[in-house]
Amino acid sequence: MAQQLQSITITAPGFAGINTQDAPLAQEPSFSAVADNCVIDKEGRIAARKGYEILNGNDLLGSSDGVESMGEFVAADGDITFFSAGNNKIFSGTTTMVDETPAAYTITENNWKMVNFNDHMYFFQRGYEPLVYADHTGTVLPMSTHTHATGTPPEGHVAIAAFGRMWVADFVDDKSTIYWSDLLDGTAWSGGSTGSIDITNVWPTGYDVITALAAHNGFLIIFGRNSILVYEGASSPANMTLADTISNVGCVGRDAVVSTGKDLIFLDDSGVRSLSRTIQEKSAPIGDISKNVNNDIKSLFAAETGNISMHYSPREAFVLLNFPQLAVVYCFDTRFPLQDGSFRATTWSHINPLIFANTSTESLYIGNSEGIAQYIGFKDGTTSYLLSYFSHPLSFGDTSNLKFLKKINLTTFDGAEATVVLNWAYDYSGAYKKQAYTLPKSNVGQYNISEFNTEAEYSSSIALITRKKINTSGQGTVVAVGVETTVDGKTIALQEINIQALMGRIV
Repeated sequence: MAQQLQSITITAPGFAGINTQDAPLAQEPSFSAVADNCVIDKEGRIAARKGYEILNGNDLLGSSDGVESMGEFVAADGDITFFSAGNNKIFSGTTTMVDETPAAYTITENNWKMVNFNDHMYFFQRGYEPLVYADHTGTVLPMSTHTHATGTPPEGHVAIAAFGRMWVADFVDDKSTIYWSDLLDGTAWSGGSTGSIDITNVWPTGYDVITALAAHNGFLIIFGRNSILVYEGASSPANMTLADTISNVGCVGRDAVVSTGKDLIFLDDSGVRSLSRTIQEKSAPIGDISKNVNNDIKSLFAAETGNISMHYSPREAFVLLNFPQLAVVYCFDTRFPLQDGSFRATTWSHINPLIFANTSTESLYIGNSEGIAQYIGFKDGTTSYLLSYFSHPLSFGDTSNLKFLKKINLTTFDGAEATVVLNWAYDYSGAYKKQAYTLPKSNVGQYNISEFNTEAEYSSSIALITRKKINTSGQGTVVAVGVETTVDGKTIALQEINIQALMGRIV
């Protein structure tokens, strides 16, 4: 008697993102084991991330790592100047980078915090006198030479503009004092309403160090390495009061926190976390945002020697967590949080960013070894890159029976003329069998045409949907499938995978 085919249909493969935290066989097919060089697009599909195009073409970076810090200055009159740092220099411009480093000012590191405040751009880095750029002068100068400068400029590493003034912390010999400038003047550090606060005795665990500052919902947020302090009334800092404290949760570094407008997202030892949920929970369970990939992120954090940074792109609707020396980026989709509040995660490789920055037009810029690039198109510079999706092992509801894989139907969206490689393997083996095919051209005239009942192409002037039926072979108790394709100038998304198998004897 002929056996009935069993099938698993994965609609929008990888829709729930990567999950390497739970046991593979306990997971829904919507999770993926690998989703590299992908994003979750607005339709909820695994799709190719964009690539980058280099904006500048000069050799001012020499043999350095590249552009390691970036920031956009928007003047009151609308003038825009983009700044970057690399090769121990400060640059202005994008398509042409101009050296703006002040004369006789020696720089040996490029980890600047650039802050746009009240018609000035400020540059802070631990152990360095701050630099300042004013639109009316058009030059970058040491802060002490500014015409309005008073007091000793704070040589801090952490700086923000909030509540009408500059706030600076994290000094070479002082990790618990925060200084604030006079109202509306980031160069004035004595007299007026300037001041400071020492929070040595405020830390809930008894001792901590300031790692980051942020302003959120009218509160000044002070991140320690293992604690968080929330101050209210920061618009009048001399009278501000402690509103809340959180123990055993902190931020790992200055640039590992980012605002999405509605929330602050930051990296703690426990994973990527949401400030609003952390305040509600008052505890440190598994990191809520990165719940499904926590162990991977912890391993990367332990191995990373560079400046870990987070970045939010409102246009792309994702939060990026960058490990620059390890050349790994985690991309967290903010459109479709899972039911438990965690974000759908994918990874990026090959793109190798050192830092990200938004512009006032919501373009996403990338600092890398070549200079300044824009997140655009579907090539990394002039080269292609590999998109990879792999499922967890699938048991068809029963791990005790042999499965004889018969056919896989793969539906892709766009990707005209791309070569797609379908992979399948049994019983947790890495020995994948492969079959490749090439997607057709996108011809407007071809619609609802079936070729020998194996392939149907639906196209319009916008996109091409291709359904490919692939005969498969082999046997095992569980099966994993994967899709790989080289992205070379055109986008592609995975729409659906239907896997058909015969059930065999119990093993």
